[in-house]
Amino acid sequence: MEKLIIEILQIYGWTGLFLLGYMLFAFLVGTLKKDNSVIDVFYGGGFILVAWSTLILKGVYSLRSIIATILVTIWGIRLATYVLIRNWGKGEDKRYQNMRERWEGNVLINSLFRIYLFQGLILFLVVFPVSFLNASSNPPLWFLDFIGIGIWGVGFFFETVGDIQLYRFLNDPANQGKVFDGGLWRYTQHPNYFGEVTQWWGLYIVALSVPFGFISIFGPAIITYMIINVSGVKLLDKSFEGDSEYAKYKRRTSQFIPLPPKKEE
Repeated sequence: MEKLIIEILQIYGWTGLFLLGYMLFAFLVGTLKKDNSVIDVFYGGGFILVAWSTLILKGVYSLRSIIATILVTIWGIRLATYVLIRNWGKGEDKRYQNMRERWEGNVLINSLFRIYLFQGLILFLVVFPVSFLNASSNPPLWFLDFIGIGIWGVGFFFETVGDIQLYRFLNDPANQGKVFDGGLWRYTQHPNYFGEVTQWWGLYIVALSVPFGFISIFGPAIITYMIINVSGVKLLDKSFEGDSEYAKYKRRTSQFIPLPPKKEE
């Protein structure tokens, strides 16, 4: 047992160093481009880096580890590609511009710690269910694995389709100033955020199949809290304050979990 703990700590130590180097590189790119929103593209790649690093450093390629790592890779590539396409040629996101205006002290130091290293820490914690199962001993697949993979699939569908539907709507000039309430957005105000959270809970269920996998629950718990209360739902709702059409949309549409829309009074 002691030997296993030491091995896991060594795997996490090296993986942490790899991630630190990756985030420092992202910081360098963002500084040279004078655009801190590049972190949104690097973000998905960080998950991929952690997942593959722990898998390769462990050197035991169980079917569960391979499947979980591939699922993280699919999610990370999709997210990075979507963000790159969405942000191409638009300059720095206003969120990061607003951050700089609020900061006191050196801008570069604030950017490094408050954006790049902070997001590196968050993703390191969120992906913990997968990195932990990669670094652990893996028994054969059983029913929990298939349930978790199925839940991940539902989440991937909601996030991917929701993003595509919104992208098409926003890029149609005829929809300028309108509120999108079609497709999956008819059933939840945030299908993409719901999908992302669901995927990480699915991967946590997969991690329950390995010894002590239950301790990784803080991973999906953190991403759920961050998306609902910090960086996702709360920020978007704030940006639409005072919009009467969006207020009507919110009254008839479930905030997070997909549900049939309410009838308008």
